[in-house]
Amino acid sequence: MTTQNTWTKSLWKSKQALQQPEWPVHELREATELLSHLPPLVAAGEIRELKAHLAKAAKGEAFLLQGGDCSEEFLRCTAPNIKSTLKVLLQMAAILTYAGGKPVIKVGRIAGQYAKPRSSPTEMINGVELPSYRGDMCNSQEANLAARQADPQRMLKGYYLSAATLNLLRAFAQGGFSSLHNVHKWNQEFVKNSPVGGSYEQGVARQIERTLNFMENIGIHTDMPQIKEVEFFTSHEALFLDYEESLAREDSEDEVRGRWYGCSGHMLWIGDRTRQLDGAHIEFLRGVQNPLGMKVGPAHEISNILEVIRLLNPNNEEGRMTLITRFGAGKVEQYLPPLIRAVKGAGLPVLWCCDPMHGNIRKALSGCKTRSFEDILAELKGFFAICGSEGAVPGGVHFELTGRDEKTGDVTECTGGAAGLSDEHLLRNYCTACDPRLNAEQSLEMAFKIAEMIKND
Repeated sequence: MTTQNTWTKSLWKSKQALQQPEWPVHELREATELLSHLPPLVAAGEIRELKAHLAKAAKGEAFLLQGGDCSEEFLRCTAPNIKSTLKVLLQMAAILTYAGGKPVIKVGRIAGQYAKPRSSPTEMINGVELPSYRGDMCNSQEANLAARQADPQRMLKGYYLSAATLNLLRAFAQGGFSSLHNVHKWNQEFVKNSPVGGSYEQGVARQIERTLNFMENIGIHTDMPQIKEVEFFTSHEALFLDYEESLAREDSEDEVRGRWYGCSGHMLWIGDRTRQLDGAHIEFLRGVQNPLGMKVGPAHEISNILEVIRLLNPNNEEGRMTLITRFGAGKVEQYLPPLIRAVKGAGLPVLWCCDPMHGNIRKALSGCKTRSFEDILAELKGFFAICGSEGAVPGGVHFELTGRDEKTGDVTECTGGAAGLSDEHLLRNYCTACDPRLNAEQSLEMAFKIAEMIKND
C-alpha cells in the first residue's frame, strides 16, 4: 500500500478502476487536458469550511441535510429547475433548524452528479443489447448504439453546466433569495395549497416572520448576513476518475504545502460499488483534502470498512469521514448496530448519516422502480433509534429529491406520503433518469418527521 507522501493525483491509474466508461483514448486525452487547465469549480477554502461544519455535526452540534437529483440531466440544467430544487432544500432546512433546534448544513447533490454506477455494462432494450446509460457525463439515454457510446466531450459539457449551476446557486445564496425574509416565497404554489404546505406556513414561516419582526422592534436589524444569506455546498459521487483527476488542484493558500483538493465539488462520496480497499477510487480520494462520504449497504465486511476509514483518514481528522448507511427499512436493525460498535470501538471519528432511499427500491406492476414514503420513514426512525441506543450521534440525512419541474410539474416517483400516491399514480409524471425521487411535498413532510426525531434525540 502506498503512503500519503508518495501520493500523486494520477496514481489511481495503477489500481483497478471499476465503473469507468470505455473512453476513446485520443478524445479522452484531449478532454482531460483541457479540463486540467480550466478554473476549479469550488475553492479549497470552501472545502475546509464545510469540513469544519461536518465536524460539529458529528458531535451533535449541527445537522447535515444532503439532497438532490439521483442523476442530473443536461436538459434539466435550467434556472427554474435549479431554483426549484434549492427552494425545497431551503424549506427543509428551515423546518429542521426551527423545529429541530440545530444549525443545518445544506449540501446539494448538484453541480456534478452527472455520472451513475451501473450493475451491468450492458442492458437489454426492446430486445437489443446496448451499453448501459452511465449518466449524461458519459452517454445519452437514447436507446441506440451511437448515443450509448462513451463521449469524453460530455465531461467538458458536464463541467460547463456544473459551473453555470454553481454560479446561479451562489447568486441565490448570497443575493437575497435565500434570506429568511423570503420563507413564505419559498413555498411553491402546489405545496402551499397542500396540508404539508399549510403546516410549513403556520408552523415555520409565520413563526420565523414573527421572530424577525420582534428583532426589528427591539432594535436588532435583520439585514445581517446570517439572515440574508445562506451557506450552500455541493456534492456528488466521485465516479469518473479521469474527470476528478483533471479538477484536482494544489492550494497555494493552504497552511500545509503540497495538499491537494478535489475541486469538482465540496464533498465527494464513494459509492457502495467502488469502495474496494485496494481500488482506484480509494487511492485517488485518500490524497485529496475534501470531506468524504462513503456509502455502506448490507453487502459489507466490517473489518474492510474500518480499514478503508483508516486509509482515508489516517490522522483521525474530525469532519473528514461521513458514513452514509443505506440498509433498507427491514435490515437497518441487523446491520447498523454492529457497524456502530465496531467504528466506536476502533476510535474512528465519523459522522453518521442515513440514506433511506437506496435500500428501499422496489418494482411496481407497471415496471417502474419506486420507493415507499413509509419505508423511507421507517429506516430513518430505525437509524435514529439505533444511534441513540448505541451512543452514536445521528448527524445527517441523504435524500434523492427534486423540486417542481418547470415543464412537467411535481414528479410521481415515490409512493405514499400525505398525498397518498399509489402505484397507479406513478405513470402520471415519472421523469427520473435513474432512481425514483421524493417530490417537494413528500420532502417537506419528511423534514417535519425528521425534526421531531432531532428534537427527541
